[in-house]
Amino acid sequence: MENGSVMEMQRQAEIFRAMERPDFYPHPVTAIRQRETHISKVFLTGTYVYKIKKPVNLEFLDFTTLEKRRHFCHQEVILNRRLTRNVYLDVVPITFKSGRYHLAGLGSPVEYAVKMRQLPENCSMVRLLQRGKIDTEALQELACILAGFYGQAPTGGHINTFGSWETVWANCEENFRQTEMFAGRILDERMFQIVRAATRSFLRRWQELFEHRIETGKIRDCHGDLRSGHVYFADEIQILDCIEFNERFRYGDITSDLAFLAMDLDYEGYPKIAHSLLKAYVGHTKDQDVFVLLDFYKSYRAFVRVKVNCFRLQEGDLIEHERDRLLRETAQYMDLAYQYAVQFTRPTLWVVCGMPASGKSTIARELARTLGVKVFRSDVVRKELFGLQSYEQRDVPFEEGIYSKGASSLTYGKLLLLAQEEIEKGYSVILDAMYGSRHQRSEVIRMAQDMDTNLMFVECICTEAVLKERLMSREATSSVSDARLPHFQQIKAHSEPLNEVRDEMHIRVDTEKPLKESMEHILSRDYVLECLQTAKAMKR
Repeated sequence: MENGSVMEMQRQAEIFRAMERPDFYPHPVTAIRQRETHISKVFLTGTYVYKIKKPVNLEFLDFTTLEKRRHFCHQEVILNRRLTRNVYLDVVPITFKSGRYHLAGLGSPVEYAVKMRQLPENCSMVRLLQRGKIDTEALQELACILAGFYGQAPTGGHINTFGSWETVWANCEENFRQTEMFAGRILDERMFQIVRAATRSFLRRWQELFEHRIETGKIRDCHGDLRSGHVYFADEIQILDCIEFNERFRYGDITSDLAFLAMDLDYEGYPKIAHSLLKAYVGHTKDQDVFVLLDFYKSYRAFVRVKVNCFRLQEGDLIEHERDRLLRETAQYMDLAYQYAVQFTRPTLWVVCGMPASGKSTIARELARTLGVKVFRSDVVRKELFGLQSYEQRDVPFEEGIYSKGASSLTYGKLLLLAQEEIEKGYSVILDAMYGSRHQRSEVIRMAQDMDTNLMFVECICTEAVLKERLMSREATSSVSDARLPHFQQIKAHSEPLNEVRDEMHIRVDTEKPLKESMEHILSRDYVLECLQTAKAMKR
């Protein structure tokens, strides 16, 4: 440490002793409580909070001079006022005159403090969750505030570079490089290797999505440290303690910011709250990509916590109970990073099914576009098997010709082979077909079990009147499907209800609703159900 910094530390120690006395403050003080981190010291006086930055240089921040601390105090006030009101009040100087330190007194400033209104601790999100006091309305309000904040946050230019594929890849590799020495010691070696391999695989596969996020303005000047302990439901929702000292930690994909809060809620034991909040957010913004990227960024955020803890453990100045607590915490974060990695790499076999004209092909196409996976449609596969063009119409009676039981058996068998090829590559895949018989569905379930993959049935439904109307409209248009209104009653009579599939593998979607609404329902519900399936698979 530089001599100047040593002197600064000594002076701060004197200032901290002065701030422990009630008469230091120009307002009534009920009690003085202190909090300390490796970068700041905080004094809570009952009405106001005073936060002082330590004169440290940790590579990712530099508070070593008085001018730098003054600058970052002002940055903290400016940036945190974006998500608070009447909380971050001012930057106040601490002066030295007549042998004493004074808060906003006469003399030249020797230190600076951020002055804040003190919020009741029992109003923090984490405290309210512990008492079961967070309801749907509160989550909707928080989601609305976050949607508005991200929607107005700066983007473009320099900010966009922090969400680029190259930057995200470099950040992940830096994390693994800096923590590799701890694998097999502090960290579980197998988990470490799986998280690293899964992260690299995801990034290689989804490069276009990261570029798409830039093109659609999803890289923003965010909060950077969005955790449940920083969210308060007081007179109004207040979100504190954003990152002011390093743009790199604040700029990035909106999903990364949200993932920090979601991961933190998972860590605290409230995954359902996390999902409800994210679902509400996507409902406000229609940003469906959040659910595609969420587990990746949750794993990234959990692993950053692992890295920070490893560095702290390496310092070796901890007393035994602190070290034990930190080791337990690190293991929990590593376990979360591993669980998320398994979730975002485990393939899913999607079966988009339902009656003819139920909208399943529309849903399957949009799902394939959103997830970046292949879709195999039974109407196309069937005609290819029998040497026909996709749009070549075949007016044949029910269950005859290329629609006979034997032809259908060949078609559904081919669909399974095509799906198997994709899953063996490590990819998810979508099958678009009626799947109106229990036997056909049992074959899919058996294959998913044999290949140890997630399985999701998306059952498309609508009223019979709408089905008939859609079938009638096919008479005037070209369609890959040969199903027409005269076939309807026979198809309906031979269809077996989809009631044998477990709830965690079954999503029902009303296709009379707007497509975006249907997709939002599928992706948000699928996220929860996939987590359940993956958790069960990990226990086997």
